[in-house]
Amino acid sequence: MSAAAAPAVGKQNVAVALPDKEEARWRPALDLSCQLTTDLALPSCKVKDFLKLRTGSVLSTSWGVTRDIPVRVNGILIGWAELEAVNNVLCVRITELA
Repeated sequence: MSAAAAPAVGKQNVAVALPDKEEARWRPALDLSCQLTTDLALPSCKVKDFLKLRTGSVLSTSWGVTRDIPVRVNGILIGWAELEAVNNVLCVRITELA
């Protein structure tokens, strides 16, 4: 399941701290939109399972609880992350960059 398929909780602002020389170089690209996704494999999931989803439904995955999940920007793997709950919102904490 892709995080992009889930409803957006709200626009997230991320501060980027770059050295002055690097910031000037990256300034034209800093405000470009991109799609960040995370993927969890659901190998035994069928369309009928998705049609039965309701608030509170639980889907079982073969992904280990302690394994980090892949993080992609515009489809390109950029790193790995762990899921974390913050103030009753599911969040992604980047643990390793590719």
